[in-house]
Amino acid sequence: MRRDGRVMARKLLAVLMLFVLASPVASARAVQPETPESPPPLVLFWGDGCAHCEAEWGFLTDLGSDIPELEIIDYEVWYSETNRRAFVELLAERGEDPSGVPTTVFGEHMWVGFNDLIARDIRVAVEAAFGYRELPDAGETVIDLPIIGESDVSSTSLLVSTVLIAFVDGFNPCSLWALSILLALVLRTGSRRRVIAVGTTFLLVTAGLYALYIVGLYGVLELAAHAPWIRAIMAGVALVFGVINVKDFFAFKRGPSLTISEKAKPGLYRRMRTVADDRPIQTVLAGTVVLATGVSILETPCTAGYPLLWTDLVTRQGVALSTAVGLFGIYMAVFLLDEFAVFGTAVVAMRAAKLEERHGRALKLIGGTLMIVLAAVLLFAPDLMQNLIGVAATFGLAAIVSAIILGIERRRARDSAKAGVTTGSR
Repeated sequence: MRRDGRVMARKLLAVLMLFVLASPVASARAVQPETPESPPPLVLFWGDGCAHCEAEWGFLTDLGSDIPELEIIDYEVWYSETNRRAFVELLAERGEDPSGVPTTVFGEHMWVGFNDLIARDIRVAVEAAFGYRELPDAGETVIDLPIIGESDVSSTSLLVSTVLIAFVDGFNPCSLWALSILLALVLRTGSRRRVIAVGTTFLLVTAGLYALYIVGLYGVLELAAHAPWIRAIMAGVALVFGVINVKDFFAFKRGPSLTISEKAKPGLYRRMRTVADDRPIQTVLAGTVVLATGVSILETPCTAGYPLLWTDLVTRQGVALSTAVGLFGIYMAVFLLDEFAVFGTAVVAMRAAKLEERHGRALKLIGGTLMIVLAAVLLFAPDLMQNLIGVAATFGLAAIVSAIILGIERRRARDSAKAGVTTGSR
């Protein structure tokens, strides 16, 4: 991080564009049963007031018009105990547990949630069963995550969006500043063991609190799936956060700013020095937990925007709970990459990197620009995020705008430097 902030920004933009352009296209999940002599009915378990359920009803109405032979049976499970028992029993026969609505069952197929990808899968399966087309070969995107286990991430666009959002979210100036200062102080003890203990504890606590924040947002949006105005408010808040971050690039800490305030820094410095003192390791680790908790609270404004946007994106697409858990695991793993890189460098080299103001400004510009674009898309064109072309266009636009602004700023700085040299030589 001692390199020029423009170099860091260019590398971040290059990796961002690489993820966008090199994202693999995964096949939609499908199970290929033997075509029965008499196609089965399509069974829909839904909830009264569920926005995703209403969207699927509209789709099934059109599908029933296209294929009159299709029998559709539905069970409302939120307010009917009888239907809820039927829901549980049918899924138990398939070795599954209910995880959300809408849940659609057609022969050996089952889908949880509803989006464009699921609509396409349902249509393909039904048309194949009635002889309108051949069922394509099965394919799936199942990932094996540590601790979490196997999770199906069948929506490629959502997987790519998760990786990109988490990657940019990880370059959080507030968090990187706190970690770099803490490591610099602890390194003065000359003990690699102490550096590892303090750094690991700090990262685990801050990551754990951040994960709880994201899980809480996901729960709120799941409950509010039938209230579009709540989604609009949350996307609007993220949009405001993005504007403030971009403002910080041009006017750092002047006016509203999403950074750790100068008033809070003296207290953080005191706690960091206490952690860096030559005290028993148990006392040091207890102090690190307290410090990490305080830092997490203070840096919340810096980090709030992306979890708002990501949880909104996941709940909009109505994925199954297992898929959401898998995506959440990916988010946290990618989010922590940069902090573990800083931490690992300090452990190996026994030297801490320094985050300077110009680095923070560049990171705020890139992150704020992407936050604005994502919030605008989710407010006005949410369907754009349900396919890879839309995802590439969204992230590509943010990357291009950031690159243009950084290029203009670099030229302005170079011209100012030349003007200063010319004036000094006279």
